[in-house]
Amino acid sequence: MNDAQLLRFSRHLLLEDIDVEGQEKLLNAHALVIGAGGLGSAAAPYLAAAGVGQITLVDHDEVDLTNLQRQIMHSEAMIGKSKVESGKHFLHQLNPNTQVHAIQSKADTSLLDNLLPGVDIVLDCTDNFKTRQMINASCVKHQKPLVSGSALRFDGQVSVFDPRQHQSPCYACIFSPDETFEEVSCASMGIFSPLVGIIGAIQAAQALQVLIQFGQPLVGRMLLWNARTTQVDQLHIARNPDCPVCGKDL
Repeated sequence: MNDAQLLRFSRHLLLEDIDVEGQEKLLNAHALVIGAGGLGSAAAPYLAAAGVGQITLVDHDEVDLTNLQRQIMHSEAMIGKSKVESGKHFLHQLNPNTQVHAIQSKADTSLLDNLLPGVDIVLDCTDNFKTRQMINASCVKHQKPLVSGSALRFDGQVSVFDPRQHQSPCYACIFSPDETFEEVSCASMGIFSPLVGIIGAIQAAQALQVLIQFGQPLVGRMLLWNARTTQVDQLHIARNPDCPVCGKDL
């Protein structure tokens, strides 16, 4: 690290769990953030502020006035522009040394097959069950750790799925790809503004822990946040040996 970086990240360097070695891991890391809406708007800025060297943002959508109640990477000046370009502008203002790649596209298997070999961690900040399943399957295929978050109305959840660890479940161990869920969205159900900030910030914290390798990330656990009661619960989750995505016989 140069002198400017030593000063910029000095509060990280004071933490024994991070120190210079951990910060250098962040500077050399590449995070893929899928979804530049509410969750991505909280997660990506903390990754950039913390010094993650490269961030790739993937989102097909454009900024809308209704987004601004919760998607803090975007502003009224960016209405009508792509969310990834708006996010890239925001992150550049926050930390110009973080290299941001903006991809305005829906995430699909082909795109992830191209992107995942070059990244160190994936953050799923989407709001679609089928997309989450597809992202999970790609992370298992490419052996990339996945930080999964979701938020709706007053409830949010976060977990970490790390296929590099033999005992780690994957998203499909908990939510079977064969199940049928009625898709709901913020547009139809509503969402409490700070909830996506809380869950997205936890996703960023989990990603930093995995990248630096300290503490106990939420592998094998799911954190549940209830914004009505300000209650936090945890569920212990186990790997399903018959999982159609990460099962032992695959």
